[in-house]
Amino acid sequence: MKRNNTGYYIKEGINGIFAHGFMSFASVCIIVACLIIMGSFGLLAVNVNAIIKSFEKDNVVLAFVDENLTEQEARALESQVESIPNVEYATFISRDEAMEAFKNKFHNKPSLFEGIDSSVLRHRYAVYMRDISLTEQTRNDIAQIEGIAQVNANLTIAKGFVTVRNIVSGVSFVLVAILLIISLFIMSNTIKLATFDRREEVAIMKMVGATNSFIRWPFIFQGFILGIIGALTAYIAQWIIYTLVSDLILKSYTLSFITAIPFSMVAIPMFVVFVAIGFGVGIGGSAMAIKNYLKV
Repeated sequence: MKRNNTGYYIKEGINGIFAHGFMSFASVCIIVACLIIMGSFGLLAVNVNAIIKSFEKDNVVLAFVDENLTEQEARALESQVESIPNVEYATFISRDEAMEAFKNKFHNKPSLFEGIDSSVLRHRYAVYMRDISLTEQTRNDIAQIEGIAQVNANLTIAKGFVTVRNIVSGVSFVLVAILLIISLFIMSNTIKLATFDRREEVAIMKMVGATNSFIRWPFIFQGFILGIIGALTAYIAQWIIYTLVSDLILKSYTLSFITAIPFSMVAIPMFVVFVAIGFGVGIGGSAMAIKNYLKV
């Protein structure tokens, strides 16, 4: 593309937008709708993953120390437990602390603890993991430590969390991919309809010797402008919609167990993705639309 033709290409691209105002509006609306749907599923996947992460913190592995070890010897095992690759950190809980926790939990049933002291319990470690999908392997690694008598881990809950996360991520990825293809196809056909009115103009330009690039670039700029306008509009709309929905969730008592991450945490990545998709769909759709008319 020659530099002295850039102004002409931009001007013709803008003129094409206003000359076919309805089709241009339809193209922008299609891009906005597809991006909002894709963005909504993407945000759903991010929030589900965040919720599962918060649940993971409560899915603690309990490692019980051999009852023959003293408290000092039991505490000495902490470094070995935390050296396991998937262990984030481990908290030592003595017999007395465990008994106190049970009494607080069942404070309305004091008869349960009559004649029982902390000596019937074992020292233990509450182990927090980095990746819940490795729960079984982590449990086996902890069990191999000399001095650890028993390891309790709820593998059913852990596998359930992992399954839910994988399903949501997989479905979101597939839907986003399908919507991206659909938006590119619809964008191409929408611009193709707008280009149809100029087919005779393109044919005349071809007959007088205009190059394909000279004919193509105004349409490319037209698609680029429409794509960026659609992406920016979709981003602002997505921001408003997400903020309203997350505020409703936070104010709802029935959905109090759900936490919505602040939009600011995903604002920049989402902006980059929206602009990139708008850019790609706009230019790609325009290039596909004008391709057939250049075969004159």
